[in-house]
Amino acid sequence: MRAADAGVGEKADGCAGRGVRCGTGGAPHPARAPQALGSGASPAPSDHRPGIRPHRFALNVPFPTPLEAEIACGSLAPDTEPHQGQVGKELKVSGSILAVHWNAEDTRLLRISIMNFLDQLSLVVKTMQQFGPPAPR
Repeated sequence: MRAADAGVGEKADGCAGRGVRCGTGGAPHPARAPQALGSGASPAPSDHRPGIRPHRFALNVPFPTPLEAEIACGSLAPDTEPHQGQVGKELKVSGSILAVHWNAEDTRLLRISIMNFLDQLSLVVKTMQQFGPPAPR
């Protein structure tokens, strides 16, 4: 596992961070809560506020095969963020790489989310190693 980018103070790419979606290749697929247009509601806590720049972190996790990366993504994607709306997280598979991107305004919540993810990732990897390589589909 290696951290690809660890940017502090970079502008987020519009990721609302309401949950997690697992995508394959192409453009990222952030999960978002539906919002009525013109409802006059105030912005969600994760929306960019003037003067506060979101913190971003990206992690690329290499797997031996694309299938194992897909299995890991499918296992990790259902885990909801404990601080929905305050931490955005998206998972994407490209080849045999699982790419994970976070954004948050609060560094403490960002750190908690990353640590929780790494704990879950460790469990997924150990389980996959215990059962051996997956059979081709």
